[in-house]
Amino acid sequence: MADEDKLRYYVKRMAAELEATQEQLREATAMRSEPVAIVGMACRYPGGADTPERLWELLAAGEDAIGPFPDDRGWNVGPTDGPYAAEGGFLYDAAEFDAGFFGISPREALAMDPQQRLLLEVSWEAIERSGIDPKSLKGTQTGAFLSTSYQEYLARLQQTGAVVDAFKLSGNCVSVASGRVSYVLGLSGPAVTLDTACSSALVAVHLAADSLRRGESTLALAGAATVMATEGMFVEFSRQGGLSADGRCKAFGAGADGTGWSEGVGV
Repeated sequence: MADEDKLRYYVKRMAAELEATQEQLREATAMRSEPVAIVGMACRYPGGADTPERLWELLAAGEDAIGPFPDDRGWNVGPTDGPYAAEGGFLYDAAEFDAGFFGISPREALAMDPQQRLLLEVSWEAIERSGIDPKSLKGTQTGAFLSTSYQEYLARLQQTGAVVDAFKLSGNCVSVASGRVSYVLGLSGPAVTLDTACSSALVAVHLAADSLRRGESTLALAGAATVMATEGMFVEFSRQGGLSADGRCKAFGAGADGTGWSEGVGV
């Protein structure tokens, strides 16, 4: 009789454990397919599109955000560089940054790639626009999946002779872009900076969504920034004949004649 009681006990225990395992599997499967909610957005795009609402208005109205080269970067592009475009989409105020707000000294701010500065500002704003106090995220499992491109700022900075010793590395290291956002906000989730060229923002969103669904992050920042510190991309693509003459893309159009370069940041 004792053996039958033991057998009955173990059968019940196994059944209970199996049911618990099945429930965990159901929860894991449901989490993998659960929709991800976007609760806040912020951006800076050409044409004065400094909010998602303004960007929508610009698109709905069919406005043209392409303009002349910025005059504060020392660019020198001319006909000798090949069939070149004299226009593109630019953030003309990319040099502006409220360093004091983030507790960053003027000298360190000068050493920071503008892409780092913009990601910091726009990430903060995206959180605020979601109705969350950015300071309340300190210590939370919030991830930062961000992208930058065109790591040319350090070369331009060195040409100016600016004294920014001790800050060059952190100001221009690719990995610091997401790490700085996590550090300033005190986030404890993953901090990933990536560059997959034109797909960077989409890949960042994909990784953020995957991190949320796996329970690795409870909240995530996802986005990308592009600021061209030098004229290098225009020169190189002009020489290859791959740049649109008027700086405008005409995808799928009979008049398509190359790509057009633009700056921006969105989180």
